[in-house]
Amino acid sequence: MEDKRLDAVLLGAGVLLVGQTFTDLAPDGPWSSASFTRGVLGLAGLLALYLVWFKQTFGVYGIAPTVDRWASPSTSWLNVVLFGLGCLVATRLIRLFDDGDVFPEPAGLLLALMGCMAVMNGGYVWLITNGPLNDEEE
Repeated sequence: MEDKRLDAVLLGAGVLLVGQTFTDLAPDGPWSSASFTRGVLGLAGLLALYLVWFKQTFGVYGIAPTVDRWASPSTSWLNVVLFGLGCLVATRLIRLFDDGDVFPEPAGLLLALMGCMAVMNGGYVWLITNGPLNDEEE
């Protein structure tokens, strides 16, 4: 019961903090820059959303999706790679078609970071489950 309540709080806080990055409502903060404050709050929101996703996916709170937590790594690595490639394509689309009117300035950078990390994670899992680094005898 306590986990579900914490999940709801983290989810709500994450959505609010990420949502505020699309507005000009953040204070200047101690660094005298409202846009930097929006970015810091947005990153905190992304972290909260990631923690909720991790809990829902793996059943525990954590930050590192190690292979031993995956239910079927030999088949689901492709989904992770496709997600990462989708993030990279979205990064390019944001850069081509958005003039900063809809998405905040660092949106493309954050999507590219998430995409690269997902592609590397999925690629590593493929290497150790189906690829040349597989230790199991066939």
